Amino acid sequence: MNKSMHGHAMGHSVSRRSFLALVGGAAAVAVSAGLGLTGCDGEDAAAAVDYNSMSLDDIIAQAKEEGEIQSVGMPDTWANWVETWEDIEAEYGITHADQDMSSSEELAMFREEGTDGTKDIGDVGQSWGPTAEEQELTLKYKTSYWDEIPDWAKDDDGDWIVGYYGTISIMSNDDAVDAPTSFQDILDGDYTVCVGDVTAAAVAQYAVLAAAYAFGGGIDDMQPGYDFLQQLADQGRLDVSDASLARLESGEIEVCLNWDYNSLNYRDQIQTNNPNASFSVNIPSDASIQSGYCTIINKNAPHPAAACLAREYILSDEGQINLARGYATPIRDVELPEDVAALRLPDEQYGDHVQTVDESVWSGVCQDMITWYQENIIPALG
Repeated sequence: MNKSMHGHAMGHSVSRRSFLALVGGAAAVAVSAGLGLTGCDGEDAAAAVDYNSMSLDDIIAQAKEEGEIQSVGMPDTWANWVETWEDIEAEYGITHADQDMSSSEELAMFREEGTDGTKDIGDVGQSWGPTAEEQELTLKYKTSYWDEIPDWAKDDDGDWIVGYYGTISIMSNDDAVDAPTSFQDILDGDYTVCVGDVTAAAVAQYAVLAAAYAFGGGIDDMQPGYDFLQQLADQGRLDVSDASLARLESGEIEVCLNWDYNSLNYRDQIQTNNPNASFSVNIPSDASIQSGYCTIINKNAPHPAAACLAREYILSDEGQINLARGYATPIRDVELPEDVAALRLPDEQYGDHVQTVDESVWSGVCQDMITWYQENIIPALG
């Protein structure tokens, strides 16, 4: 699913302190690679430069010379990317264009274009970061914020770094149901629940994992999550279509499971259009899952320094606040302005019951889940 199907950029501006003042000295290390990117006998020029060994000032100088950045899967309307791209252009004169696509499509483009790469940086679901690294598609860059990034949110060398994450939430139409606050509440209810297409949608797969934890299982025991789906399907309460803004706004969906940043975004959009509408968003109190999106820099990027600078900016205070203004949770512990903090759910909803995911085994678990779903749920849906 392309990111253009979700997300909405808020029309507020973030005060800009000088990004250089924030990080100018933090990454000042000796330069062991020249700035020139001349071709190297069959080897990609960008990959031949060790950007981790360059000072930030030198990266900025090269990025300004490159003058542009081409991204994939980072459209203006997803997690408020628009303000980050505007900031980078205002600060450094670097123009931007994006081609929206899914995580798998991003990797396919990097792979198929090879040394003739046309794109610099992409934003992919966290489970796709290790895949990009394994396929040797990535340029390594840790940024000056490396030590502030949790271990679960980065690889060892900077091939991928999570910039923000979401948590599985329950969104409900208050005019139709009493707001459920747990997976048990959902099972005890009598309404239809939109989970989405488990064969294709990552958020639906993570929702099943959250249900597994809620009922005593987990990533090593998915059966309780399967039982949750089976019970909803047998009762005729399972909605496997997309939890789109249009369906929510029309009242077609009473309850859905989605990332918190999508749920909060949709709630605000609906209530802006219809002040009488009322929707609740809750992190399930019995269990939930958080997972992130990570940037990957193309090993064959035509503008590699601009891509490194973009990742640096994304992890800066301003970049993290931009993402939070798009309802996402920043990966760094940054102080949010009051108006941005007000967009979020209360911190107490995000407790120890929220689990992270071992992404190294998750892809295999998903394949098993898809097989089970095709054999059990699709027939039950008729």
